[in-house]
Amino acid sequence: MPEQNAPATFSMVSKWTLYCVGIGLVAGIGAIVFHFLCDVGFHFFMHQLAGYHPPSPAGEHSLFEDPETELVRYMLLILPCIGGLVSGFLVYTFAPEAEGHGTDAAIDAYHNKGGLIRARVPFIKTLASVITLTSGGSGGREGPIAQIGAGFGSFLATKLKLSRRERRIMLAAGMGAGIGAIFRAPLAGALFSAEVLYKDPDIEPEVLIPSGMASVVAYCTFCAVFGWGSLFHSPDFTFSDPVELIPYILLAFVVTGFGWLYVRFFYGITGLFRKWKIPNHIKPAIGGLITGMIGFFLPQTLSFGYGYMQQAINNELSIMFLLALCLGKILTTSFTIGSGGSGGVFGPSVVIGGAVGGVVGNLANVCIPGLVGNPGSFVVVGMAGFFTSVSNTPISTIIFISEMTNSYHLLLPSLLVCSISYMISKKWTIYVKQVQSKIDSPAHAGDFFVDVLERIRVRDLKDRLVQPTMVRNDMPLSRFKEIFSHTKQHYFPVVDSRNRFVSIFSSTDIREILFDKGLDELVVMGDIGTREILATTLNEDLNTVLGRLTVRNIDSLPVVKAGDPYTLIGMLPRRAVIDFYNGQVEAMKKRVEEG
Repeated sequence: MPEQNAPATFSMVSKWTLYCVGIGLVAGIGAIVFHFLCDVGFHFFMHQLAGYHPPSPAGEHSLFEDPETELVRYMLLILPCIGGLVSGFLVYTFAPEAEGHGTDAAIDAYHNKGGLIRARVPFIKTLASVITLTSGGSGGREGPIAQIGAGFGSFLATKLKLSRRERRIMLAAGMGAGIGAIFRAPLAGALFSAEVLYKDPDIEPEVLIPSGMASVVAYCTFCAVFGWGSLFHSPDFTFSDPVELIPYILLAFVVTGFGWLYVRFFYGITGLFRKWKIPNHIKPAIGGLITGMIGFFLPQTLSFGYGYMQQAINNELSIMFLLALCLGKILTTSFTIGSGGSGGVFGPSVVIGGAVGGVVGNLANVCIPGLVGNPGSFVVVGMAGFFTSVSNTPISTIIFISEMTNSYHLLLPSLLVCSISYMISKKWTIYVKQVQSKIDSPAHAGDFFVDVLERIRVRDLKDRLVQPTMVRNDMPLSRFKEIFSHTKQHYFPVVDSRNRFVSIFSSTDIREILFDKGLDELVVMGDIGTREILATTLNEDLNTVLGRLTVRNIDSLPVVKAGDPYTLIGMLPRRAVIDFYNGQVEAMKKRVEEG
């Protein structure tokens, strides 16, 4: 058997390796193109027109070296509005599903659309996001690049005529590859694509390996052009005293509170714009105008803001600046994306969480300086805790922040903060297309049905077995007619003189001869029963049983003793199988609701 399966296994591995390499290359190239377009757009809009020159993170450098020019504040007021107008036209004219943050669209496609994303969506999402973000709109890069990678994975699977399951896997692999490349966090990208699909602490295991391979290729492709290393550079933060966990526990509650505020405000604004009876095409322009009004006073809340996080990690920003950045970023992101603008929500979450962490770290440093030596460590942990509180992705978020900051000595406090944040924030999420668990995903409806049936054995239904009336194989038809007239039994097991179960027949099998009086003494029941018995044992699972019931469309199956097919234990009705399954599902749902 191993020798026979080896070629098929090798062929499957080779095929999927080729698919994942292709997805990774396209996702990496897409990340390169998107990053380049963002750099060009930001240079033209923010640098040239508005004179706005925010700092850059240490691991990222602009392709353009512009001299510092005077800030033109009124341009910060109108540029987001113009960007929103152009973005709204592109999205609502050509691909309305590209509105908002693209990760949610990819999650929805995975669960509800068989992994199908229209081929035009990644292109429209790219252009709309570049215009939105580089003209001052607040958002992240992960949403657009998630749809670029996911869209190509879906497109490739469709062209190759793969199954819906395989298309879902390739969609998720593309999403993880794109995010892993653009944030220089390949491991986190792979984990994120498998974890972000569900609210519960669950992952999609079949996605992990394809997403991992694609993410490695995408990351290498992207870094070959823009350089290697992490997005942020961090000092050598260390953790050596368990007492230091006390202020980190406080940080967990603070970032979770701000996470709740972010989600509530974000979807409050989203709901208002959706109810507003005006053309969708101009809603992002209105959201952009409000964003510009905030940016007029707080320029640091516009566009990406990653450079300010680098300064916060280096402990170069004041408490008031960080607080204004945190609250302002919540507002600008909500109005930019909630109005229908195009951009991701992970990037702003990193900035908001880092700013909150910086505020708590600086305050703790003032109040208990002996315990908190470097507030920059709270910036890093705050990033992780905040995004966990809004996304339900604690594991991938910890890896994300560690890879993005190249800081692995803070894994312990990050794990503590993310665990607390996750437990408190389970009732809300920024990704509304997440489903609770695999039970609730249409993508796994059939899988769940099979999984539940395979966990149940026939012995679990032993009290539901029907004890039938046995018929001797030498019984004449005339005697059987007397029995048949007083029973509602449909299947009749036939036994021999030693009471061994040797054949079976149904009332349908004897219908043609039942009223023929000339056969009463000529026919015995052993002549009618079939010896090709379709039976089961107490050890078999219900999935196998249901398969046997349906293969011949029968309503009841004989249960025989394991290793002894001549000993009949009872008959298992199809209805008993279905009723027991429904009872198990209801019990599981009740446990989930109570939990």
